Amino acid sequence: MTLYEQLAKTRVLPLYTATELTYLPVVESLLIEHELYFIEVTFRSDLALEAIEKLSQSGKLIVGAGTVRTLEQTKAAVEKGARFIVSPALVPDVVEFCLAENIPVFPGTATPNDIQRATDYGLSVVKFFPADIYGGLPAIKALSGPFYDIRFVPTGGITLENVQDYLSDPQVLAVGGSFILSEALVKEGREKADSHLAHVKSLLS
Repeated sequence: MTLYEQLAKTRVLPLYTATELTYLPVVESLLIEHELYFIEVTFRSDLALEAIEKLSQSGKLIVGAGTVRTLEQTKAAVEKGARFIVSPALVPDVVEFCLAENIPVFPGTATPNDIQRATDYGLSVVKFFPADIYGGLPAIKALSGPFYDIRFVPTGGITLENVQDYLSDPQVLAVGGSFILSEALVKEGREKADSHLAHVKSLLS
């Protein structure tokens, strides 16, 4: 099973920004308990690389790097164990490196031009970001007309209230967001985070 197939089966991609490493063991155990095996650690803090390395050590989670904007970040993340790369835009150096190294990459797209550039690289799955600002599900439905062979991973403005709507669209491979599991939620206590993930999981059935 490819990573894309695994993500399609899991259906959600938690975006996690680490500002304290001490919470990572809890994050890992919570995701595993709820059979949510993906996590995207964002380059929105100085601890991103350390978090990627720590979460990758057990091999139980499929750890990726998010908010990747440079080739240097890409290489560093892969060296620390990242198995996929997510960018807020289509960054040629990043895409070309990932393709050469056979690393799944999700470039950020928002317009037909962005998506066409991704298809020119042979990609068939793209991030749609920020989904809420660029038209949300109606935009994905419209873009799926000409780009019928593309599947989307929308992030930005996805919530517990609209996640089912997004996932009902056949062109949506999975949805991403910090609404799935954030450091702030983990800080509130394991019991609350566990209850929240149970609710998220219930929305996926």
